[in-house]
Amino acid sequence: QVQLVESGGGLVQAGGSLTFSCAASIILSSFTAMGWYRQAPGKQRELVASITRGGSANYANSVKGRFTIFRESSKKTVYLQMNSLKAEDTAAYYCNSYDSSQKSYWGQGTRVTVSS
Repeated sequence: QVQLVESGGGLVQAGGSLTFSCAASIILSSFTAMGWYRQAPGKQRELVASITRGGSANYANSVKGRFTIFRESSKKTVYLQMNSLKAEDTAAYYCNSYDSSQKSYWGQGTRVTVSS
């Protein structure tokens, strides 16, 4: 059973920083890609950032230059470093991964509230 466990949520002031962690129960190379999604109240879940097995990262336009996705394979953990946070970044954030058979896995989510 693949598990993804997020941590790092909290309350932060606008302009502040926060880093989320997503710890996987299996080695990261098992996944074709991993990513972070977010869902704000009343909105659809959207992809924020992703990183492929090969290390290529992609970002939503709304977070480019502010968020960074990176991983520590030895810790089986993917991170989302968020800088210059804005009120519109307030959401529940979910770690996601999928394997070569396109099976998708989700974490339970972690929340950030950005106060302006």
